[in-house]
Amino acid sequence: MSSKGSAPAKAGLRVGVIGAGVMGSNHARVLSGLPGVSLVGVVDPSPAHRARATELANCESFETLDQLFAEGVDAVTIAAPTHLHHEIALACIAKNIHVLVEKPIASTVEEGREIVAAAQKAGVTLMVGHVERFNPAVAAVKQAIAGEDILSIAITRVGPFPPRMSNVGVVIDLAVHDIDLIRWFTESDIVEVQPQLSSAVAEREDIALLQFRTESGVLAHINTNWLTPFKARSVTVATRGKYVMGDLLTRQVTECFGFKPDGSYSMRHLPVGHDEPLRAELIAFLKAVRNGETPAVTGDEGVASLEIATQCLETPSRPAATSPARKAPRRVAG
Repeated sequence: MSSKGSAPAKAGLRVGVIGAGVMGSNHARVLSGLPGVSLVGVVDPSPAHRARATELANCESFETLDQLFAEGVDAVTIAAPTHLHHEIALACIAKNIHVLVEKPIASTVEEGREIVAAAQKAGVTLMVGHVERFNPAVAAVKQAIAGEDILSIAITRVGPFPPRMSNVGVVIDLAVHDIDLIRWFTESDIVEVQPQLSSAVAEREDIALLQFRTESGVLAHINTNWLTPFKARSVTVATRGKYVMGDLLTRQVTECFGFKPDGSYSMRHLPVGHDEPLRAELIAFLKAVRNGETPAVTGDEGVASLEIATQCLETPSRPAATSPARKAPRRVAG
């Protein structure tokens, strides 16, 4: 069966999942339940991973990409380790297969740009899986600040050390989500980066305090680490007219507004949807494929967020200016 063109209407889109770790298995589970989708199968070299995905999604599994291609697919989601994204994405694009690639788009900005260029040349849909945009709490925050004069954004994304992580630290694993959100909330590029990084326990950075300024003048900071014994995910946005607080785990969004000279203000909880973010993301990807639309998170946006994350890792910390003459600690008067 050819991998090009549309499948018969009754069969729907033929979709494959590449990578059957935790994320890939969830992709397969969601896709297997979507209308108008035929889940062709999951690819993973690990028999244990294949068995888990097969059990979760009740689908075929393949050891190699070529086996999946031989079955014929219209679109794939790539949830393999980041260092494989470039090679896998280019192989799929070369077969005119539409691609959703998990964040980050690739290991390097150059690889990300090559994926974007290949997709544009082939005329296939390329979307990057920045799933946090599809969190209903994030959508509620975005709606609340629409048309507002944003002043500052603060995002906390912390938790315990993840056993599955291999070759990246918190900036690429966690903060890249929030770099994307800052760009999306402000609809502006990040033009200044001031990172503070530390490797307290891990080989890579496991604490990151990142400060940014956007082209539109918004100040933003991200606090992320793998040293907190529990997960916390929160966003606060200050605008001239309101202050919006979102808990991305409990999905509660609160808005303070109507500030008076005496310091009083009003407060209300905003309505938040109940969609599973991954399901909403995959539906958005498949809609873009079917209709030939620009996807919700483009390849260029994925590259831009990776570029800022990479800058955070490469920008040297500047020591605070100190007077060379001051050797002893200052005595406190009194």
